[in-house]
Amino acid sequence: MKRQIPYHGWCFVCGTDNPHSIGITMFVDDDGVLTSEFTLNQTHQGPPGHSHGGASAAVLDEAMGLCVWAAGHKVLAANLEVNYRKPLPLNQPLTLEARITQVDERKIHTTGEIKLADSTVAVSGRGLYISAPHLFEQFLSNRENS
Repeated sequence: MKRQIPYHGWCFVCGTDNPHSIGITMFVDDDGVLTSEFTLNQTHQGPPGHSHGGASAAVLDEAMGLCVWAAGHKVLAANLEVNYRKPLPLNQPLTLEARITQVDERKIHTTGEIKLADSTVAVSGRGLYISAPHLFEQFLSNRENS
């Protein structure tokens, strides 16, 4: 069963409050696999007719990080590796998938892929996320006191 990941306010990738957000809706299943179907448009352009590499990197970072968050870990990205195999066309459907591949004491490893409409992997990545719950407890405390 899939459940929708909540939107994150001003998030560049999935925020509903940010008028410049890519606006992606993501879902996670019972196995912790995060998925999404989305389309990039002219506001995400790099080379003519294709997305900017930074847009696809941001999408992968958000997806890999959110699958870790959905598993209950409060983390920060420590390292991202992005492999560009094919350019992402604008105004065409794309699919996204991310998952946790390994959990160590404080380190959580992930992988992610963005696929073209024909299921060809266009962009893939790996992420290393570090557990940092103390940073989020401080953030929530400061927010409640303001």
